[in-house]
Amino acid sequence: MDEDAFDAATARARRVSADEPHAVSARYLEREAVLLVVLSSGTELRLPVADLEGLADASAKDLAEIEVSPAGRGLHFPRLDADLYVPALIANVLGSPAWNARRARASA
Repeated sequence: MDEDAFDAATARARRVSADEPHAVSARYLEREAVLLVVLSSGTELRLPVADLEGLADASAKDLAEIEVSPAGRGLHFPRLDADLYVPALIANVLGSPAWNARRARASA
């Protein structure tokens, strides 16, 4: 990949990040047994861990350690070696990626 192609890809990635909500933080709320994901749009997703693949049988200690990927597209649970894809979580809760992108542009 030459420098121009790299610059073009970087610019596309920045546009996608600006258009689509992404995770800025995540934590496990033990009392409610939910994963709280805060999005760049300010929206908070409260997802029951019993409904999340790979997390249903996890301990509170395992769920307490969450890493948000640098782009905010992934959540990693190192103690479980489990990952969640944030755009899929959003789509299942809020609507399609296209709808979310239009909404994000409208609020910018």
